[in-house]
Amino acid sequence: MLIEYGIELDVIHHTQIINNLLEQGRLQLNGAGDLGKVLFHDSCYLGRHNDIYEAPRHVVATSIGQAPAEMDRNHNNGFCCGAGGGRMWMEDRVGKRIDMARVEEAIRKDPQTIAVCCPYCTTMLEDGLKDENAEDRVQVLDVAEIVARALK
Repeated sequence: MLIEYGIELDVIHHTQIINNLLEQGRLQLNGAGDLGKVLFHDSCYLGRHNDIYEAPRHVVATSIGQAPAEMDRNHNNGFCCGAGGGRMWMEDRVGKRIDMARVEEAIRKDPQTIAVCCPYCTTMLEDGLKDENAEDRVQVLDVAEIVARALK
């Protein structure tokens, strides 16, 4: 619940809205095409901060016809993409960059698509894939993009 400027609003993530539309039968899907092996990345803010894990997974599974593969660190044990806390605009000078650690974890799962539900995650994972010279083998798609490809 968001209460500001004298108004009370329920804030709902786009994956929850899409999931509700799918469950109500208001969105008809016919398959997202060949995305290859789809690997799901948990967004820190959506997952660990808001405890929303199943809606985006259900949306992806409904769109591609099977549950997405999971990162080794997932759900409440998920690992940040590196954008959290403003790290998107910082240069790490010690150790491995967070986005690179997450991309390396993803690449070990051999996906063709990484499903995300946060624009920061999209940017960070795409940048990490470029640094690993893997952007021609692996694409990063928001859950909404996967659904858009599957619409009738």
